[in-house]
Amino acid sequence: MRFLSALAALSLTLTGGAVASAPALAGGAPSIGTSATGSGGAVVTVDKTATAAGLEVLRRGGNAVDAAVAAAATLGVTEPFASGIGGGGFFVYYDARKHSVSTIDGRETGPATMTETYFVNPATGLPYAFDEARVSGLSVGVPGTLATWEAAARAWGTRSLSSALRTAADVADRGYTVDAEFRRQVTENAAAFGQFDATKALYLPNGLPPEVGTTIRNPDLANTYRLIAKQGTTAFYQGAIARDLLNTVHAPAVSTSPTTAWAYPIRPGTLTASDLASYRVRTPAPTTSDYRGLTVYGMNTPSSGGTTVGEALNILESSLPASATDLEKVHQYLEASALAFADRGRYIGANTSPDVVKRLLSNEWGAQRACRIDPDKALVKPVAPGDLVAGGCAAPAASVSPDTGMSTTNLTVTDRWGNVVEYTLTLEQFGGNGMVLPGRGFMLNNELTDFNFTGTQGTAADPNLPGPGKRPRSSMSPTIVLKNGQPYLAVGSPGGSTIITTVLEIIYNRVDRGMTLQQAMAAPRGAQRNTAGIQAEPSFHTLYGPELTALGHAFAADAAEIGAATSIEFTGHGSVIAVAEPVRRGGGAAAVVHPAG
Repeated sequence: MRFLSALAALSLTLTGGAVASAPALAGGAPSIGTSATGSGGAVVTVDKTATAAGLEVLRRGGNAVDAAVAAAATLGVTEPFASGIGGGGFFVYYDARKHSVSTIDGRETGPATMTETYFVNPATGLPYAFDEARVSGLSVGVPGTLATWEAAARAWGTRSLSSALRTAADVADRGYTVDAEFRRQVTENAAAFGQFDATKALYLPNGLPPEVGTTIRNPDLANTYRLIAKQGTTAFYQGAIARDLLNTVHAPAVSTSPTTAWAYPIRPGTLTASDLASYRVRTPAPTTSDYRGLTVYGMNTPSSGGTTVGEALNILESSLPASATDLEKVHQYLEASALAFADRGRYIGANTSPDVVKRLLSNEWGAQRACRIDPDKALVKPVAPGDLVAGGCAAPAASVSPDTGMSTTNLTVTDRWGNVVEYTLTLEQFGGNGMVLPGRGFMLNNELTDFNFTGTQGTAADPNLPGPGKRPRSSMSPTIVLKNGQPYLAVGSPGGSTIITTVLEIIYNRVDRGMTLQQAMAAPRGAQRNTAGIQAEPSFHTLYGPELTALGHAFAADAAEIGAATSIEFTGHGSVIAVAEPVRRGGGAAAVVHPAG
C-alpha cells in the first residue's frame, strides 16, 4: 500500500538526513514483499512504510514491542482511516523469557452517563439509523490506543513511546503517496468526510478524493505526535488535546459548505473531561483453548474474538472426522462458525463472567455444540445459542445480529529473542465518525456504534447493550498459537465480525486442510456468522457454491474481499515465515531482519 519510497523516507527519519539522501538503513535496505522467510525477527503489516519502521527498530536492537509500537504509530499516519490515536484495540504479547502470554485491552469506553437507550431517539422511541449514529459526537468512545502503546512500552519495551512518535511525526511531515486503495476508502466516505472542514482539507482537496500518485502530508498530526512525545500521554487525556477532543464531540465542527447534503442531523456527544482523564487500559488474562495439541491464546472480553475462535475450533476438533474430504471440512467450518456466533450473541459482552468464558471454551461444551452438526445437511440459519444450564445440544429460541463494523488494521511482529506481538487496532468504520480533530490531524472513532442499539436476544438479556463507562463488544481476534510451549503461529485481521471467521479459517486451513501458511492466507474466504446466507468472496462462491448449496447452505451477496490478515509461522531455531495478504486491501507488507538464502 502507501510506500513513500518507504525505505528512503524512513532512513531519513531515523538518521536525520536530507530528503535527497540515499537509504541508510542499518545493514542495507530490506526486501519488503507479501511473504518473507528468514531469522532475526520479522514485521508484517498492511503497509510498507509501517513495516519498514518496525523492521528498522528490530535491526537497531529493539524488541518486538518496540517495533510494534513504531509500526502502529506509523500506521496512524499512513492508514489514518483504520487506525490512529483516535481509536483503540487489543494487544497480545508472548514473552519468550517467561514463556507466558499477556494482553492489553485498549478498547474505547463510553461516557459514565451512558444508558441502554443511548442510541434510541427520544423523540421517536426508535433507534437511530446507523449512519446517523456514526457521523456524530455520540459514537465517539474514549480512545485507548495511546494508553495501549504506553502500557506496552513500559511493561515490555526497551524504547520510549516518545521515540516512536517522533519517528512517525517525520513520516507525517514528509507525507505518503496515495494509492488506489486509499482513494477508494476516501471515495466511499466522501459524503461523511465532506461535512467537516478539517476532514475536507486533508482528504478531499478541491472537494474531491485525492488522485492516485499524489502526496498527503499531515503537519497537524506531526505536531500532535511531537507534543505527546514531549509532554506525555497526559496531553491527550487531560491537556490541550483533550480539550480540543471534547469541544469537537460536544459541538461537531460541521462545515458551512459541505460537499454534499447529509441525510441526518449531526448530533453532539456526551463525553466529559472526567471520562477522558479516568481512562485506563485493562490487562485481562488471555483466553486459552487446546486444539489438536496446540494451545490457542486469544483476547478476552470485551472482545469476542478469543471465545468465538476458540469455541469454533473446539467444535471442529470434536466433530471433524479424520477421513473428511475437503468439501466436508468446509461444511464443518461453516457450521462450527455459525454455532459459535450464536453463543457469542447470547453470552459475550464487556461484563461476561469468567465462568461463562471458561464454559464456552471447554472441550465439553465444544463436544455438546458439535452434536448439532449433520455432516450431510446444513443447519437452518440462524441457529439458536446453546443453553449453558441444559447443555450445548439444547437450543433456546433467540434472534441474532452480526456486527456492522468494517475497518481495522492488524500487525504481527517477532524479534530475535522469540518475543511475539499480535496487535489489532481500529477506528471501527473506515474513517471512524468522519471527523478529523481540527488542528490535531487525527480521526475520531465511532466505536460506540459497536454496541447493539436495542436488544437482539428476544426475551433474553443482551450482553452488548450500552452502559455507563462500558466497552462495546469487539470482534478483534489477535491470536498466538503455541506448539509444545513454543510459538507456532501468530495471526490477526481486520474486517468487523469477519475478523473472527478470517482468523478461524486461516488457522483451520493451516492445521486441518494441509495448506502452507502462504496458501492459508491466500485461500478464498467465506464467512458464516449465523446469518441466513454465507458471505463469501466470489472465488469461494465459485469454488464451493454448487456443492455447499446441495447440502442446504445459502449464500448472501458476495463480498469483494474478506479480511486483510497478517501472520507469522515459527519454523524452529529462530526461523520464521512472515506472510501478508498478497492481494486483499491492496496487498500487505512482510519483511524479516535476515532473509533466508
